[in-house]
Amino acid sequence: MSGRPMPCSPREIGSLFLFEKLAPEQLGRLCSEGRVELFQPGPVYTEGDPATCFFVMIEGTVVLSRRVAGDDVEVIRSSQRGVYAGAMQAYIGDRVRQVYNNSMRVTEPTRFFVLPADTFAAVMSEWFPMAVHLLEGLFFGSKSIQAAVGQRERLLALGSLSAGLTHELNNPAAAAVRATSTLRERIAKMRHKLAVIAEGPFSRDQLASLIDIQERTAERVAKAPVLSPLEATDREDMLTDWLEDHGIDYGWQLAPTFVQAGLDVDWLEQVAAAVDEEILPGAIGWLNYTIETELLMTEIEDSTNRISHLVDAAKQYSQLDRAPYRVVDVHELLDSTLLMLSAKIGPRIKVVKEYDRTLPQIPGYPAELNQVWTNLVDNAVSAIDSAGGEGTLTVRTALDHERMLVEFRDTGPGVPPEIRGRIFDPFFTTKPVGEGTGLGLDISWRIVVNKHHGTLQVESVPGDTRFQVLLPLTAETPEEASALTTPEEAV
Repeated sequence: MSGRPMPCSPREIGSLFLFEKLAPEQLGRLCSEGRVELFQPGPVYTEGDPATCFFVMIEGTVVLSRRVAGDDVEVIRSSQRGVYAGAMQAYIGDRVRQVYNNSMRVTEPTRFFVLPADTFAAVMSEWFPMAVHLLEGLFFGSKSIQAAVGQRERLLALGSLSAGLTHELNNPAAAAVRATSTLRERIAKMRHKLAVIAEGPFSRDQLASLIDIQERTAERVAKAPVLSPLEATDREDMLTDWLEDHGIDYGWQLAPTFVQAGLDVDWLEQVAAAVDEEILPGAIGWLNYTIETELLMTEIEDSTNRISHLVDAAKQYSQLDRAPYRVVDVHELLDSTLLMLSAKIGPRIKVVKEYDRTLPQIPGYPAELNQVWTNLVDNAVSAIDSAGGEGTLTVRTALDHERMLVEFRDTGPGVPPEIRGRIFDPFFTTKPVGEGTGLGLDISWRIVVNKHHGTLQVESVPGDTRFQVLLPLTAETPEEASALTTPEEAV
């Protein structure tokens, strides 16, 4: 949109704070190469368009906005004389893509001093060469610093996750090793018992009956019910009494194993009816070894399945074998993150999942979304720990005005109102020195807003803090720009 040309007065231009130190000949050059324009209420330029002009407001009201998830979100409104916007990085030249990083409109008739981007770059280089070098160093240096610190933040998170994953893997691995060692002992005893049975007075029919009972016992182990401690104790007492009544003096040792396998007195009566009384103790001993080996193999299976599940979760979390940008199931990402952080969450924090499974898959960068979930869960756990270490973390998904809501709710002390506006600032942290970089929420905001065109916001009262991520259900062509690129705001 073009404004109506108006006379340019070097005296008026020189009264603006940007130009008040310039010499008369410099002000004259500005007026000769620039122009004054009057804009009626409406748009002045649009975010993403080529940045061709640098604007300095003489009088009026200006509003700057950023495009977020298809909506224009107001970021600055000002009537201060001399505020500026537009082609603010023109002095860098082609090393940075020169586009408007926001949209500007005016709400009342507003006069601007308008300087072409090429002229702005030229006068900056000629009049302020040292300042240009300093600004270039700050611009590119800040990007390098943010990238390096962001990488450091990811490495710290990876170290924490690796420690948690090692702990989680160690438990089932150790259980599998113990069960394997015990299983080897039991199988050796079974071989010995088999030799005893082979030498004993067992007929072919008795051996066939014993083998049939063994098979049915193994099937029963796989379907063993879970009993309460009181029910288990009562059944152990009944089995011990039955075994002692049938001449098996070590019945108290066998009863707990039989209860764990789901056996009861009725089952033992079937065993007693199938074999002669003189071989019953041997048959019971043989069945005990069968049950123990089945239980040990189940333990090994459960442990190795747990290890496999953890490895799958680690792959899901890291997205190492996936495309960087793709359609993803957010619930799978959330589950893998919660599993990876389970050691950090600990047993004193209850995790509640309130998922709307009817929500569709969405396009995004899954590895970076996992980083967002990690940061938000980590903050929630820290908040609960600061309030005594016991509480609830609720992860909820829902549809919110054609966007997907992913909400992390904790029962911690809340975010004080006086710092709520600063928590997304880089390097701002409330954690003790050495425990936080202050970049978790800043990086999360950049990933959600800059890279996914979503929204990250917080609602907090003591005992109820909610970090809400809103993501579009559909997306335009995936952006290649880094999620950690700083948006250059104007004014």
